[in-house]
Amino acid sequence: VQLQASGGGLVQPGGSLRLSCKASGFGMPNFAIGWFRQAPGKKREGVSCISNNVEVTAYAESVKGRFTISRDNAKNTVYLQMNNLKPEDTAVYYCATFGPCGVTASAPKPDLFDYFGQGTLVTVSS
Repeated sequence: VQLQASGGGLVQPGGSLRLSCKASGFGMPNFAIGWFRQAPGKKREGVSCISNNVEVTAYAESVKGRFTISRDNAKNTVYLQMNNLKPEDTAVYYCATFGPCGVTASAPKPDLFDYFGQGTLVTVSS
């Protein structure tokens, strides 16, 4: 099982980035995928998730209206489009699988996901 996150970088406040999560080694189309982030000195928190059939998505309140999650099962890839980025979005972003999405309308819970890939750093600064 492998999840490879990419697309992070340095962006100014108000800018945009698109993160990608490339999956391999398992049947990714059959599983929900979640995005999480961890800022320095803070606990890992859920950002967004998408169900295997794309029928369910969920977002943290802090990113609703700014972030959009999507997936291309033919490419085994999940995306996180991040617009209007703020300094408080600065964190290492991780994608994860083998967990639930849509049990509630709120952001995914890190403790409920079994496998995390390596992260990609997003820095929002002027």
